[in-house]
Amino acid sequence: MSTFAIILSLVLLIFFAYRGISVLILAPLMAALAVLLSGDIGFMLPIYTDTFMGALGRYILNFFPLFLLGALFGQLMADSGAANAIAQWLMRRLGARHAIATVVLACAVLTYGGVSLFVVAFAIYPIAKSLFRESGIPKRLIPASIALGSFTFTMTALPGTPAIQNAIPIPFFGTHTFAAPGLGIIAGLIMLVLGLLWINTRARAARLAGEGYGEDDPRLELQAAVEGVDLNELARSIPLPLAVLPLVLVIGINALLTFGVFKGMDFSFMDERFPKVDAAKQSGMWAIIVALLVSSLVLIVTRWSHWSNLKHSINKGTLGSMLPIFNTASEVGYGAVIASMAGFALIRDAVLNVSPDNPLISEAVAMNVLAGITGSSSGGMSIALQALGADYLRMATEAGISPELLHRVATIAAGGFDTLPHSGAVITLLAICGLTHKQAYLNMAMVTVGIPMLALVSVITLGTMFGAF
Repeated sequence: MSTFAIILSLVLLIFFAYRGISVLILAPLMAALAVLLSGDIGFMLPIYTDTFMGALGRYILNFFPLFLLGALFGQLMADSGAANAIAQWLMRRLGARHAIATVVLACAVLTYGGVSLFVVAFAIYPIAKSLFRESGIPKRLIPASIALGSFTFTMTALPGTPAIQNAIPIPFFGTHTFAAPGLGIIAGLIMLVLGLLWINTRARAARLAGEGYGEDDPRLELQAAVEGVDLNELARSIPLPLAVLPLVLVIGINALLTFGVFKGMDFSFMDERFPKVDAAKQSGMWAIIVALLVSSLVLIVTRWSHWSNLKHSINKGTLGSMLPIFNTASEVGYGAVIASMAGFALIRDAVLNVSPDNPLISEAVAMNVLAGITGSSSGGMSIALQALGADYLRMATEAGISPELLHRVATIAAGGFDTLPHSGAVITLLAICGLTHKQAYLNMAMVTVGIPMLALVSVITLGTMFGAF
């Protein structure tokens, strides 16, 4: 009965999330339903206050600075005109002839530099519309192009990316954001090259069939609120080196601290005052926090005389971090309740025994399934690692598998089924473009689900044969 309760609650979670009900209320309600159906109604309140809220609180404690600084940095990049300046420079260099590559690369540069994928989508969509219309490429391919550059290799594969998905495994495996860099680059190239090949092939087929750009209906497009600011004018006022500098600093400072300062630093001075802090497991997180903070400050200072309303940008970025982290933390709380139930033991054993000799395969299955259920790569990964992270680390140690390889497989796997039709990122991107699932989802699914799965299989195969590199 407990296992049935878990499965039913998961099905209802997907059903209601797809229909737009907030996870903030949906997660605790579905957790309560699972507890009720399993017969543990007498423990309902302590399960909520201790298990659910305890897991939610620990997640916020660990990851709030990254959500906050990531959202703030993205907002500053958008409102300063730096994001638009980079996108317009790429547009001028590559032009309408390479419209698809221009959109993909613009999104990739910004997201790899730490700009939120939603900020990027709002910033790049108007440019994509202009390029695709001029080139006669169907508008229905815009979401796939933006998704390829924002939701795939820069989010999960490339070493050093400050995306939250690349940070979540750090406290579980004691790794850092540059884990298994060679494998990450290989996976990233597979996603980029095959993704571009797929979208360009679809564009050529449409051209041969006589299909043009199509029609825009601004009433259907979700617009970003820009209050009295001409972002194109701001973009023209910022030199390209200044626009790119904050992105370079995010990756550069992260690498410097990870491989230089923190690696050679003796943290024993902290033992007396902070005996519970494991610097080896925390330094990877500290490096990202410092990198995002310094880059945000540099962006503010270098554009000091050009801010139309700096206070508004800071407040908007800060508040913009709240919903994503609480949504994800609520999903983690739900996962903790499910993991505490008797029926979960059967599910856990089934997942762990998918490939008992190779925990990488089991980990990949768990990440994909939970990311697909929650419609969120960060949410699915957090639930999986909360419940099974210690088991995977133990199994990997016994099998002689590097924690860095576990880290990279976890991030790439979480970026597979996370973009099923009910995913919030998919729904939002389609709303920004004013398109429906029927019009655009098939091509999105190919570049964000199908091709990343090929990259995942490649990484697991190479990692199993040669280890982490």
